[in-house]
Amino acid sequence: MGRWLRRYVPVLFCFLVALAASGQSKPNILWLTFEDTSPEFIGCYGNKAAKTPVMDILAAEGTRFTSAYSTGSVCSPSRNALILGCKTYTLGTGNHRSNYPIPDTMTGFPKYLRDAGYYTTNNAKTDYNTSAASRIIQESWDESSGQAGWWKRKDGQPFFAVFNSMSSHQSRTMTEPFAQYKKQIIDQLAESQQTKDADIVMPPFYRDSPAMRRQTARIYNAITKTDTEFGELLARLEKEGLRENTIIFVFADHGEGMPDAKTNGKGLGHRVPFIVWFPEKYKHLSPWKQGPARSGGAVTNEKIDFVDLAPTVLSLAGVEIPSYMQGRSLMGKFGTPERRTAEPPYLFLSSDRSDESYDLTRTVIKGHYAYTRIFMPYIPELRYLQYMDIGEITQHIRSDFKDKKLNNVQQQMVLPRPAELLYDLEKDPWEIDNLAQKKGYEPLLNEFRTQLRSNVLSQRDVLFLPEYEIANLSKTTNAYTFRQQDANYPIRDIYEVASLSGFHDAATLTKQIGSLKSGNSMVRYWALMGLRSQPKPDLMPYQAQLTAALADSYPLNQVIAASILNGNFDDNAAKAVLRKHLDSADDNVANVVMQQLMYQPNASDWVADVEQFYTLKKTLKAKPYHALLSASVFLYAHGGRLLRNETE
Repeated sequence: MGRWLRRYVPVLFCFLVALAASGQSKPNILWLTFEDTSPEFIGCYGNKAAKTPVMDILAAEGTRFTSAYSTGSVCSPSRNALILGCKTYTLGTGNHRSNYPIPDTMTGFPKYLRDAGYYTTNNAKTDYNTSAASRIIQESWDESSGQAGWWKRKDGQPFFAVFNSMSSHQSRTMTEPFAQYKKQIIDQLAESQQTKDADIVMPPFYRDSPAMRRQTARIYNAITKTDTEFGELLARLEKEGLRENTIIFVFADHGEGMPDAKTNGKGLGHRVPFIVWFPEKYKHLSPWKQGPARSGGAVTNEKIDFVDLAPTVLSLAGVEIPSYMQGRSLMGKFGTPERRTAEPPYLFLSSDRSDESYDLTRTVIKGHYAYTRIFMPYIPELRYLQYMDIGEITQHIRSDFKDKKLNNVQQQMVLPRPAELLYDLEKDPWEIDNLAQKKGYEPLLNEFRTQLRSNVLSQRDVLFLPEYEIANLSKTTNAYTFRQQDANYPIRDIYEVASLSGFHDAATLTKQIGSLKSGNSMVRYWALMGLRSQPKPDLMPYQAQLTAALADSYPLNQVIAASILNGNFDDNAAKAVLRKHLDSADDNVANVVMQQLMYQPNASDWVADVEQFYTLKKTLKAKPYHALLSASVFLYAHGGRLLRNETE
């Protein structure tokens, strides 16, 4: 008996310790994120020309989502939603690369993982789009750098690690010169990995020409490079014996970085590839049924968006979810199949300013339908935006449009937009057939309009304030707090007028003109923004009311009224107002002027003024950043000036 004890008790003890550790262990969580990619360009989503074997295998063994959406349609608002678990339209953080405060009680969700014993790393992009970014980084990450990874944790310590591939970024796929793309992407791929121009699937909204194929093939090869990088990380995970303890998420930060997708508030701007892979040990945490390893994965059409990911990761780690987070837990300790938050009937997504170009769209997803409301429809989908226009693909589109080589579908992105878009994403994933303009869809349109209105009012969407206003209030408070009181922000009155924008019937025009007398400057702002989209013949009887608005107490209202009068009627008094505000020391004011001039019918008359502005402001120590970008692309669009990359 003594011999048996001496021989087997140590083994039994080790077995019991290992068993106890296994029962108490927390999963490692790995995020493989990548830039600017729509699911239509990934193999496991049906594109037979795509070469993405790593992602395809993860999808075959894990769960592939067909209805996953980024909260914003450009990187920094999307990352703001990811790190905080909150909608940007409640925080005032929807405008790309802005720097506005959030409440001190909010922080990045990895902080709560650190508090629970996790080792947290980020490699390496942050771009959190708030003045609190430094605090968020410090609180969230044990390390955030190009060298960060799980490999520096303590023995046995669970980790949450983020790796972000830049290889599929818009810079590689369209904006950098072809020679730079070749060096960064093509030269890094074996011949067998490369996708040739002739092999790609051309989106129908692009002209199928050799030049456009050459540019579109960049997307395929850049994504293959990303896929290769992910394979290398997974090989290291496997080599270190960590794969079977690690839940893996793979997803893009928003839609494809190409014309008609990124920065646009339609489905292509928001819809992302999204895969979750569970090792056998943690499959019980997944509510999506799948077989054993390599026997076939699951596919779900469950709707998710980025605010869901913070509470989901916390739930997987067994960490309580802070009450301020607005997403839902999809799985884990607080999201098991029996207890997880139910899928909502609708998703609400947003898209606002991107770089120098203002916009405001709101998208509602129900099942396979995507409804988008466009509040500044006088701006075309392919709006003038310096970072987009330096790309050869954009220049080809503009040149083909000028030469009348585009068909009716292809030229839509260069024309003013309709007020509403409605697409069946199941039948029409490239979003070609706008059902909002067809008979028989009025009941569905009314449903979406009602749901959007309800969400804007209940969430008190603060981005119906122009950015000039967000910047000013941020000097003393934050937009999240400011929006909560009607005395500060009468959202119901504001939205009633904003919701008219883009419609051209007589009743709408009458309401907009009447709203110019409102005592609220934001109501007047949206009345004028709506009038900005009205056709010249309908505006002619109301020139006196518009002229009176030149003396509005709110500077942006003066600018928009002046743009309407000068652009349509060549009004000299309006021209003087525009010149005055173009010289504003406030970048937001000067940029609003520039963005209004960009789309005026008489824009070419302003080339000399803009040239003078550009030449003078470039010499200043405190440069008006966005207004200068706008001036640069204005002179390219209307003055024939060579466009340089002003962001470098």
